[in-house]
Amino acid sequence: MGANIAIPTDGKETWSGGGIKPFGASYGKMMMWFFIVSDALTFSGFLAAYGLTRFKFIDSWPIADEVFTHFPGLHGVHAPMYYVALMTFILIVSSVTMVLAVDAGHQMKQKKVAWYMFATIIFGIIFVGSQAWEWKNFINGSYGAVKTTDGKILQFVKDGHQIALSDFVVGERTDGRVQHQRENGLWFEKEATISTYSIAQIQDSYKANSDIQVRTELIDPATKQKTILSREEGLAQLAKTKLVVEGANLEVNEYGNTIFADFFFFITGFHGFHVFSGIIINIIIFFNVVLGTYERRGHYEMVEKVGLYWHFVDLVWVFVFTFFYLV
Repeated sequence: MGANIAIPTDGKETWSGGGIKPFGASYGKMMMWFFIVSDALTFSGFLAAYGLTRFKFIDSWPIADEVFTHFPGLHGVHAPMYYVALMTFILIVSSVTMVLAVDAGHQMKQKKVAWYMFATIIFGIIFVGSQAWEWKNFINGSYGAVKTTDGKILQFVKDGHQIALSDFVVGERTDGRVQHQRENGLWFEKEATISTYSIAQIQDSYKANSDIQVRTELIDPATKQKTILSREEGLAQLAKTKLVVEGANLEVNEYGNTIFADFFFFITGFHGFHVFSGIIINIIIFFNVVLGTYERRGHYEMVEKVGLYWHFVDLVWVFVFTFFYLV
């Protein structure tokens, strides 16, 4: 015979034993904290893997100041890290407006909660849009490079500064290649985008410009800059070219080690997905605030819970920003 189990009937919630709230937090807030802790462990694993990989390839890792140099409306202007810093500032400001929304909720001020939530949503949208713009520039590339048969990336410099392929390569493709479309491709298949310049075209233009030098992806320990080769060494390395690289993707990366691009897309994309999810949740709660849902409930705990998530996303970006852009 099984033992009889008494079910409490005193009206108390069964929350860790008869209505006792751990740390004075409600069930919903505790579950949000559990999610934040588990998600923090996930991001920690990603960033730890990035750090270990970077340490392994420290002598060929791309230099952030040479990669993230774009700023909207300033074409051709070298502005390293300026836009990334602006993005970070925007996200931090969104955390401030989120705090103000939570505080207004404690005071039961519906209109203030709505306005601060609206501001948080706008700042979040700007941040995600900025990430998309940065991805576009990273994928399209800034200068172009070549990849050798032994997997090394070679860039081009003039007077010690990196230059684009378009700055010295002239003429049309010397191999006669055209983009395969369905109407002219083998088996009616469309191929991936081909490079603007051919290998022979780049080699010939290098030979014709005596003031152009080749720079490898290896970092000189003394100068902390990429190693610049002599004209003769550069010509020897160019002879081993197998691919023209323009931009970055999961297979090639004009800025240097391909693994850098893999981590960049995955980690910043994963964080961007978190921000996007936070925006959607904020929009839902914003409309509930406007409709007076939480006024009728007598509290704005939902705003506080989504605020915890939003601050977490902000804090994670500080670590992503530090790992990718500052260190």
